[in-house]
Amino acid sequence: MLAAKKKWVSRETTAVSETAVNALSQAAEVSPLVARLLITRGIDTPEAAEPFLHADQQPLLDPTTMHDMEKAVERIQAAVIAGDQITIYGDYDADGLTSTAIMYETLDQIGANVNYYIPDRFKDGYGPNQAAFDRLIAKGTQLFVTVDNGVAGNAVIDQVQAQGVDVVVTDHHELPAELPHAYAIVHPRHPEGHYSFGGLSGAGVAFKVATALIEEVPEELLDLAAIGIVADLVSLTGENRTIVTLGLKVLQQTTRPGLAALIQEAGLQPNKLTETSIGFGIAPRLNALGRLQSAQSGVELLTTLDEERATALAKQVNQLNEKRQGLVKTISASAIEQAQSAENQARQTLVITGKGWHEGVLGIVASHVVETTGKPTLVLNEDADGRLKGSGRSVEAYNLFAAIDPVRDALVAFGGHHMAVGLTVMADQLERLKTAMEDAAIQQQLADNAQVKLAIDGTLSVADATLDTLADIQSLAPFGTDNPAPLFKLAPTTIPQARAIGSDQQHLKLQLGDGDTTVDAIGFSMGDALPAIQASPTDVTLVGALSENTWNGQTKPQIMIKDVAVTGTQVIDARTQHLSAHLFQAPGTYLFFHRRIMKQVEQYMGAQAKAVWVGEEDVDLATVTAGQAVFIVDCPDTLPDMTQVLSSIALDQVTLYLYRRDSVYMSGMPNREQFAKLFQFTAAHHDVDIHHQLTQVAKHLHFERNLLIFMIQVFFEVGFVKINDGVMNGVSNPSKADLHHAPSYQLREQQIVAEETLLYSKSAALQVWVKNQAAVKN
Repeated sequence: MLAAKKKWVSRETTAVSETAVNALSQAAEVSPLVARLLITRGIDTPEAAEPFLHADQQPLLDPTTMHDMEKAVERIQAAVIAGDQITIYGDYDADGLTSTAIMYETLDQIGANVNYYIPDRFKDGYGPNQAAFDRLIAKGTQLFVTVDNGVAGNAVIDQVQAQGVDVVVTDHHELPAELPHAYAIVHPRHPEGHYSFGGLSGAGVAFKVATALIEEVPEELLDLAAIGIVADLVSLTGENRTIVTLGLKVLQQTTRPGLAALIQEAGLQPNKLTETSIGFGIAPRLNALGRLQSAQSGVELLTTLDEERATALAKQVNQLNEKRQGLVKTISASAIEQAQSAENQARQTLVITGKGWHEGVLGIVASHVVETTGKPTLVLNEDADGRLKGSGRSVEAYNLFAAIDPVRDALVAFGGHHMAVGLTVMADQLERLKTAMEDAAIQQQLADNAQVKLAIDGTLSVADATLDTLADIQSLAPFGTDNPAPLFKLAPTTIPQARAIGSDQQHLKLQLGDGDTTVDAIGFSMGDALPAIQASPTDVTLVGALSENTWNGQTKPQIMIKDVAVTGTQVIDARTQHLSAHLFQAPGTYLFFHRRIMKQVEQYMGAQAKAVWVGEEDVDLATVTAGQAVFIVDCPDTLPDMTQVLSSIALDQVTLYLYRRDSVYMSGMPNREQFAKLFQFTAAHHDVDIHHQLTQVAKHLHFERNLLIFMIQVFFEVGFVKINDGVMNGVSNPSKADLHHAPSYQLREQQIVAEETLLYSKSAALQVWVKNQAAVKN
């Protein structure tokens, strides 16, 4: 009744034996559940489990094994001794701000003459900017230390070095083929280095530089390093796991006035801070600075000792985050509405455009559109000069960078990777960009692989969804990249409560039942699943993460829903306005309401695919579809036609293409004035060759061509015109007639109703409607 939006797959690559689970459970002194979760993460021995379960007890790696670390430290120390002006060149995201703060506090501690510069996203862009470096040199900078950027800045850095100003690069991003000729490049994955963990973030690298400079682990900087690591979504394994575990303990007792004020503004409890608190509370607020304005004040917030200043800055950051949230909500609503247009519903990829949209949040908006539609999406803002700039996000099955790269010459600017891009394009090249993305969707076979995978760790009963189970699972925290929070499949026997919540009823709130036990569950942006759940509450299966919710001083377990399905008849919404060969390759019965469409595509049918015209005399739909997957290819002219088919077949799985080349619903019904205009035309013009002059007539009357054809047919049926051999003439003094009684008029009314229900309804509503009709018996 409601298909899962994602493809549910087991995280277990091979079957996990109970013997292995019990053995690890006893040896590592963990519950069988935790032992199984460890094994599915590739941790299947007590020796491997020990450092994972006790990350805070693991020694940190020797920073001097990182490439150029000793060289960088010696150069920085020389600058400190000489009293040279050192400028830290950072970045405007949370990882960049914490990197800058770590480096600034360390250099200040060892007596350096140090300042910092955070580039402006809109003026300077990401990474080394020549104009910015030139201004800083003019103001006296004698040594640059980059943090969280620099390895891709060879053009700028090489020129700065040529001026006699050294640059020490500390970075963690992908190493390009050509590295800058910096004085030193400190990077955990440099091919000439020997560092055994390459997954550090910018803040992690800065922390290691700080360790090397002061020759001991700077525990007071662990909180900043943890924020940067979690915010940058790097792997939460190895040394990152140790730094974050230790850093959370420091963060829970932070003495930094700025962080304490920010934690309070975010409504977080200091003693209960987790990696989730960073990811959804602290990091977004720091990121909001760089998205909406200069992020320079972010470093001040993290490093100030002035409590009054810290409070003011935290309030400013929180206000900017609220503004960012408002912008995202407003733009997302407009973008999603645009994504649901008839034209975009027919596309496999989306290019959404608007005017007056804040460019700093378009990446977030693109992510929301992808989450809603499942389609790779660009979201672009158009300025007064016809320049469109923005961001794109993708799905696993579609390489967005590879899709756009072939038309790079048509773009003003372009960069990115598989899942995300940024670009600028002029309006006159927009169609070329759209075409390239659609062509790539075909080449990359997006239609066959578009469904995003959702990795499941196992099953969980409602009775076991308890706070004790949650405490058990938390022994695997901190969660994040490469160590995701476990997801479980739940199949409640009942849904005692189901409702939509939120200002726009966009969220789903359920109570899951299993015998005498219940647990609450919430699914953000899943409100559209409510009709299907209410229609069949005993057939609900969902995937979610076990969490806790505290309300009015009471803490209870809660399931955070990631996907939901309602079993029984599987209705797959694959509505399209383009029929192509790959749609007819799967085994099954393909039903057609219009014989001409069937004739057009029969040649493309797969070996085990069968085409059936539902209007064929004596066709027994129940027989021809028995035991088959059913595909309804085209849209019927009336809802009763659809009901007749659905109630006549044994329905286990139905895929809806519902193809219609020209939408009657979108064209609408002609109004009285339009009919009058045509009547006047037929009275004034004789011998109109509608076979050859129809397009000219449509332009003359300012009608859509298909709409004009319909109106002429109505006039012919009521006797207002005569047509002989394709030549039309008006009838002199025709008898009065009610156009509503014309067969074509009545058919169009039914077509509009059918299209509104079948083509333009939301997916969940369509699935419920189909299920209900399938239950109708003649």
